[in-house]
Amino acid sequence: MKFIFSAFLLLSFVFTGYAQTADSPDKFITEFDVNGLKVIFKRRPSSPTVSAGLFTRGGVKNQTAQNAGIETLTLSTATEASAKYPREALRKELARTGSAIGAGANYDFGVISLSSTRQNFDKTWDIFTDVVTDPKLTQEDFQLVRERVLTGLRNQSISPDSALGVLEDKVIYANHPYATEPNGTIETIGKLKLEDIRAYHKNLLQTSRLLLVIVGDLDPQTIQKQVTASFGKLPQGNYKEQPTPQINFAEPTLDVTARTIPTNYVKGVFAAPSLNDPDYHAMRVAITILQSRVYQEVRTRRNLSYAPNAEMNDNAANTANIYVTAVDANQAVSVMLREIESMKNSEMDDEGFTGVPGYFLTTYYINQETNAAQVAELARYELIGGGWRNSLTFLDKIRGVSAKDVQRAAQKYMKNLRFVVVGDQAAVNRRIFLQN
Repeated sequence: MKFIFSAFLLLSFVFTGYAQTADSPDKFITEFDVNGLKVIFKRRPSSPTVSAGLFTRGGVKNQTAQNAGIETLTLSTATEASAKYPREALRKELARTGSAIGAGANYDFGVISLSSTRQNFDKTWDIFTDVVTDPKLTQEDFQLVRERVLTGLRNQSISPDSALGVLEDKVIYANHPYATEPNGTIETIGKLKLEDIRAYHKNLLQTSRLLLVIVGDLDPQTIQKQVTASFGKLPQGNYKEQPTPQINFAEPTLDVTARTIPTNYVKGVFAAPSLNDPDYHAMRVAITILQSRVYQEVRTRRNLSYAPNAEMNDNAANTANIYVTAVDANQAVSVMLREIESMKNSEMDDEGFTGVPGYFLTTYYINQETNAAQVAELARYELIGGGWRNSLTFLDKIRGVSAKDVQRAAQKYMKNLRFVVVGDQAAVNRRIFLQN
């Protein structure tokens, strides 16, 4: 199951929002350390809002099969109330100031986030830091949040699409750290107790485990003083994050969950380079081209599916996939696999490649409008992408991708697809699905 943060999209794919000069693209970004806590502050002139995220390193690598979901549960319970701001007072202040505080966790990291207007930032910061450092963590709040998580877990396989996601995770992450679900399972969440999350929270509050990112039109020196006052006395600890093993599929596979539905839901997953891999940008372009091709061939020309797709994730151990819902899944998958083979065997001509950089330029700026998206991107690059400065070179590296690079990426990664299907098992031709 893929977790989406309510406060801002951690899986968004963008960065920045002001004009940057070619010779100093990081001129608005300040980096400093507060007792072992790394802080990245980006000033965005004239922005009326401020966003921030306190990120916890390690993700599911810090959890086990027995306590899966404990970070999600801990961070979410913490945002319910703090010592200084009981639940009703906290909600009243957030509503009065038009601010928001949220929490969540994914495979690679967790976060407590803040969004506010510039004029109300000081008040929201006070609530945010109190929630982080001194949450109430009462039995009432714990039970409320736990039941909310359990309800989501009980409903996660109701729709065919969500059932497909559950099957996907089970298959592709077997024997990998990602086999530990960020949201946990009904069994693990049901067994966790209040004292468990209190202990986990105490262990989280070490500056070596944390990263703070702030974006807004604020003074850097003032921010540094506020961060020091709020977090300067936290213990440093000695947290050392372990590397995440990469995904690698040795052979194609097919797993089917039988369900009596008129349409078959299909996803074919293959390994992909992570954010810090030299192949990342070529693969991004390759997936964009594949997405366009499968849409044209499956929907426009053959009308086999309403929304065929190809996409790439942004995890430390990364994957990409093709996806389709179709009555005739065999024909739809055959068409999609032929498009993959075409990309692997034939280099695109200049005409076919024209416009790809322009597409990225357009979507890049559309998606970078919010401060929250910029916080997410700076954090993602810092935590799993080799450092936040790498985010500044994204467009230049996309522009540098050639047709030969795309073909090499397709040859290297678009193979040994692991197919998962929810639908009519008798209608699935294994030979077609396992031919890649």
